[in-house]
Amino acid sequence: MSLTVRGMPLRTAVVTTLIDRLGRKPVGECTREEIEAARERIYPRRGPVARIFGPVREDVQISSLAAAARDGHEIPLRAYRPAVIGGAPLPVIVFFHGGGWVWGNVVNDDPLCTTLAAEIGALVLSVDYRMAPHFPAPVAAHDCIDATAWVSDRAAEIGADGTRVAVCGESAGGNLAAVVAQAFRDEGRTNLRHQTLIYPATDLTLASPSLDEHANAPILTRDSVHAFADHYCPDHERRADPIVSPLFGSLDGLPPALIQTADLDPIRDDGTRYARALEDAGVRVRLTNYVGAPHGFASLPGATLIGSQHRAEIVTEVRRYLLG
Repeated sequence: MSLTVRGMPLRTAVVTTLIDRLGRKPVGECTREEIEAARERIYPRRGPVARIFGPVREDVQISSLAAAARDGHEIPLRAYRPAVIGGAPLPVIVFFHGGGWVWGNVVNDDPLCTTLAAEIGALVLSVDYRMAPHFPAPVAAHDCIDATAWVSDRAAEIGADGTRVAVCGESAGGNLAAVVAQAFRDEGRTNLRHQTLIYPATDLTLASPSLDEHANAPILTRDSVHAFADHYCPDHERRADPIVSPLFGSLDGLPPALIQTADLDPIRDDGTRYARALEDAGVRVRLTNYVGAPHGFASLPGATLIGSQHRAEIVTEVRRYLLG
């Protein structure tokens, strides 16, 4: 449909309205028990609702692994291995789910992760990092850094090519992917070839103008952004630390980036500002702003007009750097 409501295609407006009215409570109104319960919810795999979240590819094998964290914690990894001909080691995409560092889970990203595995021909590993408020910053960042390092160092043991690694993350996961890229550069690791940041949160000082422009946006509001930030990094003085806000880190020498933003998103300008900062540092960047799309579009491909386009763009860009 071409009709729009609040700047969105009608289909998108209807679905996001239903999610906001019938879905989970705003994070700022949830107890810890309600947050824990929300993390356990799995999207339907059949019926009309499943079409909103997209299909899970059947030509991808899903299994489990575990990586070691610096504090001895075992970090679960959900592994997606495509059906490929031959036994050559596969390039690796390390994926970080969204949810404001507070909720979300690896299972609900099966549609996106199986698509990336099948279309790119890569082993995708989704990191089940520890979340706030139970584990505030920088625990999630450390888990993601440690998991990516473990994958890089043990790649041969899992049939992967540790010299060809990319990171990809959505929202809070985009923040974590950017943090991992900076950490790998600081550690002198050269195997990270690309970073895909899907509407990433890069500035927890909350200085992006789009926060006010889209304060009452569907799916994610300004109040919820503040609530997520308060859970993840309650120490306001630490919010400009690059491990929390990668926008304030040194950006020289980082791998090429694809940054996708949602035009109707309160954190849209976090992605735009990060893209500009990367370009100023001499990093190759592709920035795409999806007009008429709300925050969370990567998880709702059937509710938008750009679900296939944004995934095709990721596949094209990541293939160029992992397989080219």
